[in-house]
Order: sequence, then C-alpha cells, then structure tokens
Amino acid sequence: MTNGKIKCGIIGSGNIGTDLMYKLLRSDKLELTCMVGIDTNSKGLALAREHGLKTFDNGIDGYLEKPEIADILFEATSAKAHAANAPILKELGKKAVDLTPAAVGPFMVPAVSLELENIEDLDNVNMVTCGGQATVPIVKAISDVVGVKYAEIVATIASKSAGPGTRQNIDEFTETTAKALQDVGGAKESKALIILNPAEPPILMRNTIYAELEEYNEEIHEQIMESLEKMKATVQGYVKGYRFKTDPVINDGVVNVAVEVEGNGDFLPKYAGNLDIITSAALKTGEVIAESLLAKGVVQ
Repeated sequence: MTNGKIKCGIIGSGNIGTDLMYKLLRSDKLELTCMVGIDTNSKGLALAREHGLKTFDNGIDGYLEKPEIADILFEATSAKAHAANAPILKELGKKAVDLTPAAVGPFMVPAVSLELENIEDLDNVNMVTCGGQATVPIVKAISDVVGVKYAEIVATIASKSAGPGTRQNIDEFTETTAKALQDVGGAKESKALIILNPAEPPILMRNTIYAELEEYNEEIHEQIMESLEKMKATVQGYVKGYRFKTDPVINDGVVNVAVEVEGNGDFLPKYAGNLDIITSAALKTGEVIAESLLAKGVVQ
C-alpha cells in the first residue's frame, strides 16, 4: 500500500489488459504497478513501459520474482491460463479479479453482487463475460420482481473487437454466461449465444435478452419496467455507454430487452463496448476490494 492506495497489477498484455491499464491509471483507490505478458514485443507491454510500469515478459514466472509489487492481480489472459495461475496467486495470498471465463471464483457483476460484505475475504472473483456483464443485471432486475422460468441472451459484437483470447474462449463464454444468468440473474433455466459480426463499419455491442415469466399481470408489468430502469441507471454508474437500444417490451408474460454498449474509447475504438464493459466492471470490483481492505486494515 502506498499513498492510501492498494498496489495492483495486470496479467495479460492484450486488448483487454491494455484497456484496463488506462482505467486503473486513473483510479484513486488502486495503484497500478506492473503488467505481465509473454511477448516482449507486445504493444501492451510497450505502452505499460511508457507509463512507467514494471513489465514482465515471461508470464507469471516474472511476477513471482517480485510478488510484493502487487496485492491485487487482474487476470486478462484466457480461461486456461487463469486456471493455472489461480492456485499460485492464492498460495501467495493475493487477490485475483478474473476477466476470463474460467469461473474459478464466484461470479461478480457489480450492479448486482457488490453488496457482499465479505468481499475482502474472497481470494478470487470472476467477472463472468462481457455478455454476462451486459445481460445478467437485466435478468436480475426482472427476477427481483417475479420468477423467471427461462432466460436467453444473444450477445453480438464487432468481429474486430474479438481478439485471440475471446475467440479461444467461445465455449467457455456460452457456458459461463448461461450459468451466471441462473446463479446471479435468478433464472431457472438459461441459454447464451455470441455472434461475431464482420460488418463494416464495426457495430456497437448489442445484447438481446429474452425472459419468460412465471406469472404476469399489469402490476407486475409496471414493477418490471421500473426495476429495469433502476438497473440501467446502476450499470451506467460505472459503464457510461450502457443503454437500452429500444424501450423494453413485455407481451404475454415474455420480456424482450435490447441493450447497447458503447465503449469509453480509453485504448480501443468506441465500438468495442464488449471489452469496455468488462474492464469497467473489473475496475469497479477492484476498487471496492481495495476500499474494503483499506477500511478494515487488511493489507497484504
């Protein structure tokens, strides 16, 4: 801890890790000290060095040579890589905020999950997926009002915003997102799909949410619409470009919501809202962990 901040680092120097770097550099609760990668010539590591960060180009082995440099580690690699890194970080007593679909730790969707009072006791939290961050809050807003028999989401992202990590994790994306729709969103059954759209110019991230209700009447209709508006505002508190593409529609006990996400443009183009929403959610989560650690005097 320095200057009232908790030291943190990023594992992964690709698009997600680099975008997250710019967000962490602005944080008043986290001090970004390092970036870990495996490619000496990666653009992410080069930019990290330009910003005065310590860089390691030999993966987690490099970080292990100087583990005191960061107490919270943001994993922005792949599900397979985090599955290998997670026990190492746990053994060191570090906190891991996992931006891959590995789901080693419990799901974390800030708009829904950050009321957890014991967050400083969790050694690993999982940010689900970009689709999960965009759609789980919507399903939760509905299930807070009435039971959801079935939820299905389709996340459509620009092909240009899907890097190697995203493409390698497609199966994990669908499985992890569907599970989060139940475990966090409250749906009884669920399904998730992702579409990589090659359109030019690239489209913004778009998410379609379909939810079948266990019961329905006019009172429930009004309560759901109010709950959706409140949830949208909550997510916008940390993802400025999050909005309804069209007004939500409820017909015969079926809710349809279309959500669009425009990126903040920190490192990537604004059409890459799929990356912006997960890095923004990770930043929010990391800051809450840091704040909790500082308030309770629990510092690694």
